Amino acid sequence: MTARPGTSAIHVPDQAQYTGAGLRIVRLANFVTPESGGLRTALRALGAGYRAAGHEPVLIVPGPCVRDESTDHGRVITLPGPVLPGTGGYRVLADRRRVRRVLEALAPDRLEVSDRTTLRWTGEWARRARVPAVMVSHESVDGVLRAWGVPRGPARSAADRANRRTAHAYSRVVCTTEWAAAEFTRLGARNVVRAPLGVDLTKRHPGLRSSQLRRRCAGGADVLLLLCSRLSPEKRPGRALEALAELRWRGVDAALVVAGDGPLRPRLAARARAERLPVVFLGHLADPAELAALQAAADVALAPGPAETFGLAALEALACGTPVVAGAASALAGLVGPGGDTALDDGASYADAVLRVLARPEAHRRAAARQRAEGYGWQPAVAAFLAAHDAAAEPVPPAVSPVIPPGRPDGAEAAGTVPVRPGPPAVGPSGRR
Repeated sequence: MTARPGTSAIHVPDQAQYTGAGLRIVRLANFVTPESGGLRTALRALGAGYRAAGHEPVLIVPGPCVRDESTDHGRVITLPGPVLPGTGGYRVLADRRRVRRVLEALAPDRLEVSDRTTLRWTGEWARRARVPAVMVSHESVDGVLRAWGVPRGPARSAADRANRRTAHAYSRVVCTTEWAAAEFTRLGARNVVRAPLGVDLTKRHPGLRSSQLRRRCAGGADVLLLLCSRLSPEKRPGRALEALAELRWRGVDAALVVAGDGPLRPRLAARARAERLPVVFLGHLADPAELAALQAAADVALAPGPAETFGLAALEALACGTPVVAGAASALAGLVGPGGDTALDDGASYADAVLRVLARPEAHRRAAARQRAEGYGWQPAVAAFLAAHDAAAEPVPPAVSPVIPPGRPDGAEAAGTVPVRPGPPAVGPSGRR
């Protein structure tokens, strides 16, 4: 496929016609940018896994203009979406009519949605179109609201209302951890399934550790801390600076490197200067190899987000052999296990946890971190997600049938031309094909 940025239509050459026997799995996601972290990584890895299993993944995301691209993780359609104020550049698919026209033209076999707020309406569209649909819970509504300062009682009530509507609107709700599933199971939802995310264990490993890089990043300090996170309120990046300040007050010669960007960066940088803390802000690292080397070079990685439902950056650090100190209130507490430690939501508690980790022999703590990550490869993650779609996890032989001539389904002129495939098979009373 070719990409024509800035145009109002999506152009697809005839040879892009899909003739495989797998399912067309259309995925919708907001809050994805070139600088995104865990969600972007997960979407790419799952898309590549779906393709390897013989399916046709199509990802629809918001951006500044229309694009239609063929990638190694499937087709990616970008539709214009406004920037959400206060998020540091995140966009949303706000034009429901346009999204609906594209969905109708694509005629998906399955729908997978990764935004429980602005895209929840697609569950009703899928129900009417008789398309089995899953919602992927990438965040805790309760946790995010509390991280933004909403009191516990109102946050829980609002989360319960939203989660009831989500569970009703979709065939299944996919949660990556038991922690993430808890806010649905407490409501009695029966369509919740577990599907963990993963890490590329061949590209994240302890062999990447470089003493030279560590010395350069630490600037002569004895302990190198690392924060890989979006710098936004719900991620609590300020806790990393508080932990660093506490450690140095206790006489520990520590330094902090921050990989990531977001709306809080100017404030955090000003705070580090004012308190004369040895902090280096690298911004977003676009090169995965560069980020992996940094994750391996650190002595301890910090993951203070209280609403994390999984934590891919933390898992990547573990795979590199770097112990992680995570928030005790998040799902990471169960993910990290003996590969690190947990802390309460304050700088002193994080400093305590860092010191407990550093008290262990280096070889032992790094081996434990790697061992913890080895239970989370992408292959079982892809298989679990495909199981949630009732889709085969092994390659499906191509169907023996003539190639369908290209054409324009209804709505394609307005939404952009898309490849045509045979109509979906009949759906039974259960809504499953």
